[in-house]
Amino acid sequence: MLPGAALLPYFVTVANGPVHPPTVAAGNEAVLRARFEDAAFFYREDLRQPLEAFRPELSGTTFQKDLGSLLDKAQRVEALVPQLAQAVAAAGGGSQAAWASPAVLDVAVRAAHLCKADLATSTVTEMTALAGTMGRHYAHKQGLPQEVAEAIFEACLPRQAGDEVPRSPAGVLVSVADRLDSLVGLFAAGCGPSAATDPYGLRRAAYGMLQALVSNGVSVSLRAAVAAAAALQPIPVSAAVQAEVLTYLGGRLEQLLSEGAPAEVVWAVLAERGDDPALASRTSEWEAGEQGRLRAVMAAFSRPTRIVRGKEVPPALVGVDPALFEGEEERALYAAFVEASAKVSPDTSVPALLAAAQPLLPPIASFFERVFVMCEEPRVRANRLALLRDLAALPRGVVDLAQLPGF
Repeated sequence: MLPGAALLPYFVTVANGPVHPPTVAAGNEAVLRARFEDAAFFYREDLRQPLEAFRPELSGTTFQKDLGSLLDKAQRVEALVPQLAQAVAAAGGGSQAAWASPAVLDVAVRAAHLCKADLATSTVTEMTALAGTMGRHYAHKQGLPQEVAEAIFEACLPRQAGDEVPRSPAGVLVSVADRLDSLVGLFAAGCGPSAATDPYGLRRAAYGMLQALVSNGVSVSLRAAVAAAAALQPIPVSAAVQAEVLTYLGGRLEQLLSEGAPAEVVWAVLAERGDDPALASRTSEWEAGEQGRLRAVMAAFSRPTRIVRGKEVPPALVGVDPALFEGEEERALYAAFVEASAKVSPDTSVPALLAAAQPLLPPIASFFERVFVMCEEPRVRANRLALLRDLAALPRGVVDLAQLPGF
């Protein structure tokens, strides 16, 4: 190909023995010519009717015996897209509201409606690797909007490891919905992967779905998404099967996040945020040199956690009363805690949590050096336990420090 991606009229062939180049070239040209002529014929035939006309033909191809045809699957994906969009909008705390907007939904639903149609075309039947590519091309040819055509192509992404991921909101929604339908339905039908076999490519589907969410920073509750897909299946999907799908996705998410952070950090993050892959990814962002700070914070927080464990600690509704503090160490720790807790939010990353917790380390050390928590005065004792209760809960929702070795 030329640098501008223009095709050149040449090909390369390899022979492992003595050959007569003109004869070999002529033979290969004959094979290629026939192949190209077939492709041109199929292409011209496909263009005789719109992409929509191929969709009913999907009813003749079985997806899985209990889950129906490819047309049945396409209809489920189309029905799932609006529900998935609502789940994305709900998970974003307002920042992802546009994902459920009429503009995005119109493109996504139209793309979902046609995303499998090219599987029934002659060109894709003969050259299956062109699925999605031909769907986009035929959509362009018949004058569909650019965004719809692009989302039809993106529904197939990623196709294999290292492939590009969908980038448009509509493309992400259709891609995730398609893979989610496959995972939930096939697990319910007893076709989940084993250690030795994965005939439906569910490992690739799960990993690709998570890549699409994480790469685009799209927050969504996997539990809500799996439940929505389960409700659309033609067979019952029990709570146990849904839990199995979530566990499987958790394993693939752990694999994905472990490429950029220590395994123990990933475990601790997933214990708190595994339901939202994009949030878990942001949380587990890791920088060189963080390990030492993590160990220091873990050591400091392990003591209040152990003290309140098993004790009669005031319920969370009972707050800390600064008027009951008897020493400067209590006041200093409480002031540092209030300041740190203001910096911890639903999207705080592990490095940001460590930075917020760092100023707490000296007052924690001073507190335990000079303050006797289990004193005789009941109100003072309860107040000190409440302070330690809140302190131990600071990382909650971000990372479960108890999952880390040595906590």
